[in-house]
Amino acid sequence: MPTSISQPLTQPGPDRTRPDLPSLGPEDTALLRLLDDTFEGWGVAAGARVMTMPPLLPAADLARLDYYENFPHQAVVATPLDLTGEGPEFCDETGCFPSGGLQPASLGLPSASCYAVYLDHEGSSVPDDTLVTVVSWCFRKEQRYEGLRRQLGFRMREIVALGSREHAEEHLCAFAERIESFAEALDLPLRKEAATDPFFDKGGSKAVLQRLVPVKHEFLYEDLAIASVNTHRNFFGDRCSISRPEGGPVFTSCVAFGLERWLSALTRRHGSWEAAADAVVRARSAL
Repeated sequence: MPTSISQPLTQPGPDRTRPDLPSLGPEDTALLRLLDDTFEGWGVAAGARVMTMPPLLPAADLARLDYYENFPHQAVVATPLDLTGEGPEFCDETGCFPSGGLQPASLGLPSASCYAVYLDHEGSSVPDDTLVTVVSWCFRKEQRYEGLRRQLGFRMREIVALGSREHAEEHLCAFAERIESFAEALDLPLRKEAATDPFFDKGGSKAVLQRLVPVKHEFLYEDLAIASVNTHRNFFGDRCSISRPEGGPVFTSCVAFGLERWLSALTRRHGSWEAAADAVVRARSAL
């Protein structure tokens, strides 16, 4: 059954039996598309190329980007069934295939859209003002799942900058201002906070460095981060051998929007899908 306009977001309908894998009804799908069209439009207006990336990435590529070292708590992998032996037997009690019935996991399900962008540009030289925008399914193992606030699989729109240090920094400044202006037009109170990765020891060197020189700022509605601006310095440029025209690795930064989280925030704020959609339409015309 589709979600009615008056139905609270956090109460799934009959077809939403798993909080980690919620479905979207017609109203929420329309609002998600409206939001994604808005964010993609911001990127295109700034000069971004629209690209489509694969939903799976080689685990070996993610490993050399330190993904599994930095985000072990979120990592999800995928693998085919192993049909070389007697064949795996599905277990009705657990709802799973046993691990012995699986091939080695060589595919990763990334937790952010931008990883595929850097890998796609590997070994290339790009202009100093390069922008790319993508929307991809992303996957995160969470300690708990809650409707559209925290999901196993969700969609993330990103606008990614590659090029000079100045370009990467200006990209974040411009879009941070745009997010704040959009939120004000939506009557959606957000607070901007410097973020550290939760798996870091709070007293460890990486966490201390992030507090001194933040690499990520989140925009939160209540306790939920719905957007972020992230600088990576020249890390991905170096690891993926992406160079600037005059030589040396590119600097990169990205702006990310968790689309389902925006749905959650807007419906919590405005009370219904219809009111939330009207707010987005008004905000788009006001900016």
